[in-house]
Order: sequence, then C-alpha cells, then structure tokens
Amino acid sequence: MKKILVACGSGIATSTVVVQKLNELLRARGLFVRIEQCKASEVESKISGFDLVVSTTEVGDSKGKPIVRTVSFLTGIGIDKDVERIVKLLSA
Repeated sequence: MKKILVACGSGIATSTVVVQKLNELLRARGLFVRIEQCKASEVESKISGFDLVVSTTEVGDSKGKPIVRTVSFLTGIGIDKDVERIVKLLSA
C-alpha cells in the first residue's frame, strides 16, 4: 500500500482538511492509500517509509521523495490537476 505524508504548519487543522479530501478523491479513483499528517518541520524525521509528501507550506528535506506543494485541497482551485499529479507520482 502506498503511503502519503501530509504536512502543514501546525500538523493539525489544515492537514486534516487535506487528508479528508485526498482520501475521498483517491478512493473515488479506486486508490486506497495510507495517509498520515504532521507539521512541516517534522517531514525530514518522518519521511522514511512514505512514498510522497503533500504539503500546504514549505517543508524541509524530503530525502528525495516527491513533494506536491498545494493549497488546492483548501480552495478547490486546481484540485483535479493536483490529484492527477499525485496519482501519477504514486504509480511511478
């Protein structure tokens, strides 16, 4: 199972919204992934074992794992494009 680490500034409110929307949109495409959330400052220490980072803010070293930095899950603008990018990155 693919794993996504979702990061925001505090690791609480914004990332919770992203996790819920991302789960909903990926499941609608038949993809079931494990998603965890964290503070942006924790990405470097938590990235091991994850395939991808989705963040609403700048993050530290992702140890070569792809990062999708976006606010589309909050605004709705460009969300389909971001979901397609995430699907492609998970399929790679």
